[in-house]
Amino acid sequence: MIIKKYVVKNMNEAMTRIRYELGKDAIIISQRKIRQSGFKKYFSPKLIEVTVALENTTESMKTQKPQSTFASSDVLKESVESIKAIMSKDVVKPKEEEKNVLEDEVKEMKSILNEILNNTKGEDNEDLLLNYVNSLDLNPVYLEEFRRVWNEAEDKEEAMKSYLSEVVQISNEDINGRVVLVGPTGVGKTTTIAKLAGKLALMDKKKVGLITIDTYRIGAVEQLKTYAEIMNIPFRVVITIKEMEEAINSMTDLDVVLIDTTGRSSKNNMQISELRAFVQKANPDHTLMVMSSTTKNKDVKMILKGYEQIEYEKLIITKLDETSSYGIIHTILKESNKPVAFLTTGQNVPNDIRVPSKDEIIKLIMGEDSI
Repeated sequence: MIIKKYVVKNMNEAMTRIRYELGKDAIIISQRKIRQSGFKKYFSPKLIEVTVALENTTESMKTQKPQSTFASSDVLKESVESIKAIMSKDVVKPKEEEKNVLEDEVKEMKSILNEILNNTKGEDNEDLLLNYVNSLDLNPVYLEEFRRVWNEAEDKEEAMKSYLSEVVQISNEDINGRVVLVGPTGVGKTTTIAKLAGKLALMDKKKVGLITIDTYRIGAVEQLKTYAEIMNIPFRVVITIKEMEEAINSMTDLDVVLIDTTGRSSKNNMQISELRAFVQKANPDHTLMVMSSTTKNKDVKMILKGYEQIEYEKLIITKLDETSSYGIIHTILKESNKPVAFLTTGQNVPNDIRVPSKDEIIKLIMGEDSI
């Protein structure tokens, strides 16, 4: 008995190849869906592995066709030549029955040829693109951009990397002077500023001070105070703009003054205006917008638009340890057009904060790496 496996795109292709190679006596004994591994799984359709058995008898061996592992150009050529041979036969006044047989043979050969041609086209390119976008949680708002990159490239992986290389910007600028962190509630600003203080004070050996205006959350104030005491750095709480000025003036001898702010709703213009007044009084050298990687794609534009008047110039993307896909980073970078200064990847202070490389972010977005 002959046992053979076929990996095909669909059962039509399987039946065509089985019939051509093994004849009509072959029996399908199993079939299962499989998918290619690695990056190509996003581009390729699911395949079917079909296992076929053929009784190894004298009669079946007569009907068995030459074997091949895929619908090659040789098979295609043979099909075409067979059709030509049938159609070029010199048939003189054939009987009606013979004529019908001949027509049936021609129709069958044309059918086989069309199936082979159709099966070499693969799954619809648009379906593959949508599968790729969905699997990486990329924002469908940018589907037209992805489609242009996708359709114009033979090597889609390299094309996507090249495209993302233009989108991803990294800020490697040294952090000094007055630094303000802003952003909506729940993105982890307080923990992030503690990590940043620890990195600058303990690892970079800089003289660091902490200021917070987040008086709405008593727990956040106490948390920062505890971190400041552990790191033995100055800490001030301010409620009014005048107190902000006094706190800044008390830390002029330090290398870095980190200023934590209250999370404000991007929809509330009054709260954003109040925050802007504090930030202007601080007169920061750096204003960093903190965005969480768990934010919904549809909310990113609204949040960034609401904070535009704060005039942030860099990004901190947080909570990468709390998600398994990072297409949201692409959305944040496209909507803000700002460079990434830091990523945070956990709760540990000060270890879970770092300056990323462009390659690292591209790999995260493309699903080639994870936290």
